[in-house]
Amino acid sequence: MNTPSPAVPPRPVRLLIVDDDPLVRAGLTLMLGGADGIDIVGEGADGTEVEGLVDRLRPDVVLMDIRMPVMDGLAATEALRRRPEAPEVVVLTTFHADEQVLRAIRAGAAGFVLKDTPPAQIVEAVRRVAAGEPVLSPAVTRRLMAHAAGGTADDRPARADRARQRFAELADRERDVALAVGRGSSNAEIAATLYLSVATVKTHVSRILARLGLNNRVQIALLVHDAGLLDEDGPADGGLR
Repeated sequence: MNTPSPAVPPRPVRLLIVDDDPLVRAGLTLMLGGADGIDIVGEGADGTEVEGLVDRLRPDVVLMDIRMPVMDGLAATEALRRRPEAPEVVVLTTFHADEQVLRAIRAGAAGFVLKDTPPAQIVEAVRRVAAGEPVLSPAVTRRLMAHAAGGTADDRPARADRARQRFAELADRERDVALAVGRGSSNAEIAATLYLSVATVKTHVSRILARLGLNNRVQIALLVHDAGLLDEDGPADGGLR
């Protein structure tokens, strides 16, 4: 299901580009700098620079390379997303690396794009993330969920126990909403299924994120899968919209 592109926001999205390759940074700046609704406020060459640049430039979104020599994009994302009022992060990579993308999502990234993604799609991803929407396609999400369900026979039970303990903190209605997010339902679909308004669903999602200390609905879905709750309540379609 294709989601309509978000409208150009009333003020430009402030974007910080972080990549150790100066040619990649120059190319991204050239491609994205002229896009409506995007204001490139700065560039960084390594993860160690990110927090200082964020303090100084106040970006809304950071486009973050995964592989950098001193501090990689995964460590930088983890450090950045622990901060209050942190900007959103879109991970930039040259390859479909499930383990690294999964780590980035668990760290709080709102999605990822490949470096060979067409410029218009990167602009759309930045706008979506700035609007609070994840930018993982259903196909990518299915693959990540399958990868998250893997692991050794030894670590799966412990991971499930930890996830179930966290879900015990939720109220009944919050749990219903979390399970629906794990199945890939949109806010409108959750509202129709649970006989709630879309505004109420959004409120529940916000409360779940705050109560569990999560950053976005992709992380809610990962936690649902870690807990094995969908095995009890029915199959997931794997998509997040």
